[in-house]
Amino acid sequence: MSHDLPFDLQSLRAAYAAGLDVFEVVEEVYRRIQNLGDPGIFITVLDRSEVFKDAEALDQTQFEAMPLWGVPFAVKDNIDVAGTPTTAACPEFAYTAEEDAFVIKRLRAAGALLIGKTNLDQFATGLVGMRTPYPAPLNAIDPEVVPGGSSSGSAVAVAQGLVSFSLGTDTAGSGRVPAALNGIVGLKPSRGALSNRGVIPACRTLDCVSIFALTADDAFEIFKSVAVQDSSDAYSRAYPPFRRSGMLSHLRVGVPSAETIRFFGDEYQQRSFNQSIDTLREVGAIVTEVDFDPFYAVADLLYKGPWVAERHTVIEALLAEKPDAVHPVTRQVTKVALGFSATDTFRAMYRLRELAQEITAAMASVDLVCVPSIPKFITRTEVENDPIGPNAQLGTYTNFVNLLDFCALTVPVAQRDDGRPGSVTLIGTAGNDSLLSAQAASLQAKIQPSLGATSWPFPAPIPNACNLNRDELAVVVVGAHMSGLPLNGELTGLGARFLREANTVQQYKLFKLAGTPPTRPGLVRDPEGSAIAAEVWALPSQFVGKFLQGIPAPLGIGSIFLEDGSTAHGFLCEAVAVKDAEDITHFGGWRAYLDSLTSSLQPDKENYDATTQFS
Repeated sequence: MSHDLPFDLQSLRAAYAAGLDVFEVVEEVYRRIQNLGDPGIFITVLDRSEVFKDAEALDQTQFEAMPLWGVPFAVKDNIDVAGTPTTAACPEFAYTAEEDAFVIKRLRAAGALLIGKTNLDQFATGLVGMRTPYPAPLNAIDPEVVPGGSSSGSAVAVAQGLVSFSLGTDTAGSGRVPAALNGIVGLKPSRGALSNRGVIPACRTLDCVSIFALTADDAFEIFKSVAVQDSSDAYSRAYPPFRRSGMLSHLRVGVPSAETIRFFGDEYQQRSFNQSIDTLREVGAIVTEVDFDPFYAVADLLYKGPWVAERHTVIEALLAEKPDAVHPVTRQVTKVALGFSATDTFRAMYRLRELAQEITAAMASVDLVCVPSIPKFITRTEVENDPIGPNAQLGTYTNFVNLLDFCALTVPVAQRDDGRPGSVTLIGTAGNDSLLSAQAASLQAKIQPSLGATSWPFPAPIPNACNLNRDELAVVVVGAHMSGLPLNGELTGLGARFLREANTVQQYKLFKLAGTPPTRPGLVRDPEGSAIAAEVWALPSQFVGKFLQGIPAPLGIGSIFLEDGSTAHGFLCEAVAVKDAEDITHFGGWRAYLDSLTSSLQPDKENYDATTQFS
């Protein structure tokens, strides 16, 4: 096999389908670990023979049925793996787990191959990745920058291309901050969506198992494989089945207001965030500023309030018997718990409820919130000089999320002007993991940033497959059903999800159809035509009939040939209907035509009626 084989799910599955041997992949994982030579990433690497046994047990006939067949992964060392020490980055605390954590069992059942257990800020307390008695991992992109924590090793392992994905945990941002610092995706699910059974708690009421991956699509695929209620976990919750939702028409995005946004002097980060918001506007999002002071007030409660006592409950005995076994900074942070009374706890709970009510009102006016994943980059030297202050800064946009029962997804965007990775985090209310994943995947596909520290290209759409699930049909739209336009809701309302932007082959013409308002676009195949801008959407097969019922003459559905060599069903117009229509092919697409309308054509815009416009 090629040593340059990308480990994203799409590339790896394609290689397997073409005949790649799973044992070659395992060998390649160990070769990459050895060649990288960073001793801080893993605390335990499983013996190669053990992974070979797991690979040998995979049934080739189950390749299509097992979504993670032969996919290598790593897990944070506060999550149990049967027969392997669980250390939480504290050797004196270590024990050998008798069984796999619930999430590990689910991943193995889906065909994934566990490679090892990764380093972390001790007892998952920290966002810098430096609070460990082991060597701290090196940031995958800039070794002068902290790797981020507490899930440091898990993030770096994915960013370096050692494994396809990894598990971390997230209480205050541990599954998002290291993702941002290493240029990868970090999914912090809704609380209780993934079981915490077999996971050493940090704050048991807030903890979430998190997922690191190279793409938002990968993270969501992994999430779906493990998201199921666990009746043996008191904090597990039942959610409706998670399916990829479509992009929302006129997506409403909240961002921190100019008065309350914080970058702590990092101008590169500020420019990067502004560019990302411009990109969201380009794809039709409506951006609204939100007062973030209440969010910051909630964040202060997590570490400055009595919730730190939850961390103290985990290591109380160890602190009493062997205080020197605990990292000095971890000891300093958790001992704050001793200063709070039960009265303080209830006061904090009341304050949280008040702030949450205020924030809920603000969230009601938006579909999701977009924030800088981190306000600034922090160097190792800064943390060595001040282990507390920089850590707090990294949690500016993460510390409040779990307390408010939100889900969040960190996604890489365009590289910053100084070469460091750009990143934003999308935040939604509990249960909206599918929505966040769809928007993040769309944003990442449009920008196509680097995949961590690898040189691997962003995975291209698969011709004639379009990344479809088995129960979906690809639909090409060229008019009002495109994202952000009036009829997009007819797709999303049926559960359709955005796949990608596309162009037709250069054999189509686009017309503004004649007749009384409202105006309508019509696509006709013509050998003398041009490429027309389009979007490809995945429509659940069960709703195809209902969707077709709403298509009026002279429009119909036929095969549309796309520039990338793929073919999909889409809107075509009867040739007779364009005899007297205005040829707008030279605009290259319906959006460009709409943008060209001058004030003298404003009546056409006013007559652009969402109830009768069709693609």
